[in-house]
Amino acid sequence: MTLGLDTKVLLLLAGLMLLWALALGVWKFRQMATSPTALAHPYVDIAHRAALMYSFATLILAALAEFSGLPTAVNLIAGVVVVVFFVAAIGSYMVHGILKDTDNQFENPVHGTHAFMWALVVAEIGGTSVLVAGFVVGQFF
Repeated sequence: MTLGLDTKVLLLLAGLMLLWALALGVWKFRQMATSPTALAHPYVDIAHRAALMYSFATLILAALAEFSGLPTAVNLIAGVVVVVFFVAAIGSYMVHGILKDTDNQFENPVHGTHAFMWALVVAEIGGTSVLVAGFVVGQFF
C-alpha cells in the first residue's frame, strides 16, 4: 500500500510529536522527583499531556487525509496548519514551565495571547474541518 504524501508527512509529524511528548515526560518526572511536593510545574505537566494528546490527534488527521477526496496539497496544507498550532501551543506551555512565571497564562496574559488563541481556534477547527469534509467527499460521495 502506498500512502499519499499528505499522510506520510502527518504520520511523521505524529511520530515526532510522540517522541517530544516522551521527552517532556522525562522533564516532568525529573521535576516531580526533585520537588518537595512531588509535583512538576503545572505548565510542564500541561506541555507533557498536550503533546501526548496532540500526537494522537495528528494520527487522526493523517487518517482523514489518507481517505480524503480532496487534492493532496489541500490535505497537506490543512493538516500542517493544524499541527503548527499544536506545536505552538506546546511550545508556549514549555516557556511557562521553564520560566515558572504562572500557573494560569490567562491570569495576566502577555500581549497577543488572546489573538493567538483566536488564531489557534480558527486554524485548528478550520484545518480539521477541511480534512473531515475531504473524508466525507472521498468516502461517501
